Amino acid sequence: MTPSVRLQEMIRVIRSARTQGEERGIIQRECADIRSQFRQGDNGERSHSLAKLLYVHMLGYPAHFGQMECVRLIASPRYSEKRIGYLGAMMLLDEKQDASLLITNSIKNDLSHSSQYVQSLALCTLACMGSAEMCRDLAPEIERLLRASHSYIKKKATLCAVHIIRKVPELAELFTPSARTLLSEKNHGVLHGAVVLITELCERNPDTLVQFRKAVPELVQIMKGLVTSSYSPEHNVAGISDPFLQVRILRLLRILGHNNDTASDAMNDLLAQVATNTDSSKTAGSAVLYETVLTIMDINSESGLRVLAVNILGRFLLNNDRNIRYISMTSLQKIVQTDHNAVQRHRGTIVDCLKDQDTSVKRRALELSLALVSAVNIRSMMKELLIFLSVCPPELRSQTASGIFNAAERYSPSKRWHIDTILHVLTTAGGDVRDETVPNLIQLITTASELHCYTVHKLYRALIKDIAQQSLVQVACWCIGEYGDLLLKGECEEIEPVQVTEDDILDALETVLQSHMSSPATRGFALTATMKLSTRITDNVDRIRSIVSIYGSCIDLELQQRAVEYNALFKKYDHMRYRSAVLERMPVMDKNSPGHTNGDTSGEIKEPDTSKPKPVEVCDLLDLLGGTDTPLQPSPAPTSTPTTTSSADLLDLLGGLEIKPGEKFSLYRKIYMFGIITIKKKKKHLKIQCDKQTETEVTVTLIASNSTQNDITNFTLQAAVPKVCTHSVFKLGSVFAHTNSRYSFHLTILLYHPLQVSLKMRIRVAYSNQGAMHQDTVQIDSFPSAACQPSFSPL
Repeated sequence: MTPSVRLQEMIRVIRSARTQGEERGIIQRECADIRSQFRQGDNGERSHSLAKLLYVHMLGYPAHFGQMECVRLIASPRYSEKRIGYLGAMMLLDEKQDASLLITNSIKNDLSHSSQYVQSLALCTLACMGSAEMCRDLAPEIERLLRASHSYIKKKATLCAVHIIRKVPELAELFTPSARTLLSEKNHGVLHGAVVLITELCERNPDTLVQFRKAVPELVQIMKGLVTSSYSPEHNVAGISDPFLQVRILRLLRILGHNNDTASDAMNDLLAQVATNTDSSKTAGSAVLYETVLTIMDINSESGLRVLAVNILGRFLLNNDRNIRYISMTSLQKIVQTDHNAVQRHRGTIVDCLKDQDTSVKRRALELSLALVSAVNIRSMMKELLIFLSVCPPELRSQTASGIFNAAERYSPSKRWHIDTILHVLTTAGGDVRDETVPNLIQLITTASELHCYTVHKLYRALIKDIAQQSLVQVACWCIGEYGDLLLKGECEEIEPVQVTEDDILDALETVLQSHMSSPATRGFALTATMKLSTRITDNVDRIRSIVSIYGSCIDLELQQRAVEYNALFKKYDHMRYRSAVLERMPVMDKNSPGHTNGDTSGEIKEPDTSKPKPVEVCDLLDLLGGTDTPLQPSPAPTSTPTTTSSADLLDLLGGLEIKPGEKFSLYRKIYMFGIITIKKKKKHLKIQCDKQTETEVTVTLIASNSTQNDITNFTLQAAVPKVCTHSVFKLGSVFAHTNSRYSFHLTILLYHPLQVSLKMRIRVAYSNQGAMHQDTVQIDSFPSAACQPSFSPL
């Protein structure tokens, strides 16, 4: 290219470049020519060179060396050079560049220029890249131009004032008087700028709302003129008269009518007219109607008007444009809580949107469908949601399953329907449910005692069919372990009975244990279920013993621990009927106990029922240094894992567990619980026996017996040691023994304590005799080698 090539020729040559390297070469040569043109001074070609440099900048190449040339051209008296200079300043400069400060004086001079076109260049530049300092210096000039006689200047000055307010909010008061007078202009450009300016003033300074609410009638008249005006080619867009100005006015009315009855009443008729007469077949009409709906919902509008707004959103749901359907459902989601019945009328259309191909539309339709579920439509809505769950994208399965669980918990018509719904979800998307789903379903099953047979049969069939869904397999194993005897009977009225043998059940559980798809938690459920069946079947106990013994050397520590403990039940405690007591059915779980949320996230705390007798707690620590017979206080229900509660100097021996009257032993809690037994006959005795003692170890056996004529129930035995022994290891001996038709309570404790530290122990016994609660405390200050037998007072 020759040095004097024009802009059009340079663009043609750059576009014809075949490679990026060729393009870079052309631009480098042209930039070198532009630099030489800038160095030659005023030769009449500077504006053309800067225009070429701006095109180079648009392509992404460096053009910073043209900043000072922009400053020179802005100061030029010729309009053609000023135009290119201001354009370059808007593209190459910003408020962070020091060179931007050099044009402040030139802009101020041009704002007072006799030509309106030069003034407009200065206004556009200031509105585009004016810094806070420039805005403070030039704000009085802009306020003066708001009162200019030319609409062309007023329009640009108004938008420049908006920029100044955003940069320097404290200057808003300067433009407040002029903003109100601009509403009387007939030019749509000036009106548009005035509405934007007033909106900015109201959002930045709420104190101005009172002043501009007086202009609501004027805004209503302007809006009515736009709605009822005849065809105007200058402002018509797809049959709508200036939709841009209409949208701006509706937004301003929404701000002015918020929480104000007077302003809302003044615009109700207008909003009804706009909502009725605007054509929604075109995008411009839909935009105006959407802003109308938002305004109706945000002001204190009449109930009939709100129903009309919901119906407009319902029509949007039938639009072929997915964007319009999306914003419609977004708006319905915001108002579904306040106008639930009005939104319910469009439930069918909303559910149909679940079949849309766009994932964003599906997500909005899902959220809105879940919000529309009620006790009246729970069955029909759940049917649609379950169908959607089977075909929805993977990223929506978790949200869908959680929503179904919450809706079923809140509106379930019956327990059987509730169980069937959750099982359907687990069968379809068991890998996408939340962790608390399994304990929540187990709690639900335990409370539905009349459905135990139906549930265990249904879960067994699901387990045989598919073991890939881990949550479903865990619940199935739990139910088989608890209610396996009902499965063997084969008598179930609610479902077609299937003859199941003991080998069939054990084969199913063994398949779960050996499957590579089973997680460690699932194997734990299956192993525990197998162990529980040892007290519910009669012919395959040896097979169960064999299965359990295999996992005694499992690489998974949790599974290994379970297997070792279960083997101990078979070997060491089998003859004492301990295994039968430990493996009895779980009691009904408290719905509000920790770990069982059942989908209720409201955080509501219910007051305890004081009319019922409270159970004796075993988590109350005995203070060796404090008082003695402090009354036992109730604590929260037992959690799934033991917790250690500390006091000043003590360690709770039993880990903070509450044992309720009538509660059975359970291995599902992964801890031995003891204390609620009945000790019969004659007098009461508590015997503390030292079986073995070394310098740092003491083995103590606590033996409680009853020889009175009355029964002792709710028996609780607590032991505590000083804080220096917090690393003690406690071992369970025989929980209770049956000897000569009498029951006794045995607890063996292995204590570790530091050298030269005197070991002390405080023991508390609580029991119920003839309905009255009693407790006694004994403190042991030394542990002799012979057995000691402290006594406590009889009733």
